[in-house]
Amino acid sequence: MLSQDHYKSRALISPAILARCEPVVYELEPSVTLAPATLNAAQRDAYRENGFLFLPDLFTPAEAAGLHDEMQTMRTDFTAAGRAEVIAEPGSSDVRSIFDVHHLSDVFASLMRDPRVLDVAREILGSEVYIHQSRINYKPGFSGKEFYWHSDFETWHTEDGMPAMRAVSCSILLTDNDEFNGPLMLIPGSHQHFISCAGETPDENYKQSLKKQEYGVPDELLLRYLSDLGGITSCKGRAGSVVFFDCNTMHGSNGNITPYPRSNVFFVYNSIENQLQAPQSGLKPRPEYIAARHNLASLEPEPLAIA
Repeated sequence: MLSQDHYKSRALISPAILARCEPVVYELEPSVTLAPATLNAAQRDAYRENGFLFLPDLFTPAEAAGLHDEMQTMRTDFTAAGRAEVIAEPGSSDVRSIFDVHHLSDVFASLMRDPRVLDVAREILGSEVYIHQSRINYKPGFSGKEFYWHSDFETWHTEDGMPAMRAVSCSILLTDNDEFNGPLMLIPGSHQHFISCAGETPDENYKQSLKKQEYGVPDELLLRYLSDLGGITSCKGRAGSVVFFDCNTMHGSNGNITPYPRSNVFFVYNSIENQLQAPQSGLKPRPEYIAARHNLASLEPEPLAIA
């Protein structure tokens, strides 16, 4: 854990670009036991260099179909219940995201423990892990809105008090993602640079930012610089494929005007040694369903159980 804050953001008049201070792939602690051959050396090197790793067809078509059915059921059940975890698209009542899905669904609670994803997170972070945040992002056909470029760590560090870049996002494709329906886009190598954003954060910013982010938005010139260095990669694949990406990798996605939906489930695995502290600038902590602080426990690997 860092002894001082190297990643101040939203506290300066102008944006800045800062060097990363921590490893990308951590040395595995002796107490952590992984499934055989979780990642090979080439995969670890690719993640370390690019800040992400795409694993096609990690789950079978039958498993992917079951996860898709659960996603659709949740959209119906929890939207009708008026839950706070359900986030609407800006300017409409269409569902944009559902948060805390590992607490709302036994199927997704099982999925987060499956060794095919959990052990990758444990290997990358070198420690036992817990879920910092989980969510489904729905991007329906014709009307699915974009997610603008951002580093998750900039928000988690500023608004949640996450100390260090020792977290990994796992995005499991629940529908086919192609070049047309708004797939996840990432900037290779951007995880090595922290973009400090200008402007202060209003209280309860999450109520607006989960619909459309207006604070913690990276500077366009710095985005151009990162893109000129690393290019832009889109993660296209069949349902059941998985993308792991570093918490500081710059990413986003375009809107979806095709007839075909694009939906993914995200699990954010955080090292048990990287638990949240106080948010910056005296901000109130965001709700538990967005940023977990209480009753944290290391996850034990268990195979996916799905009907």
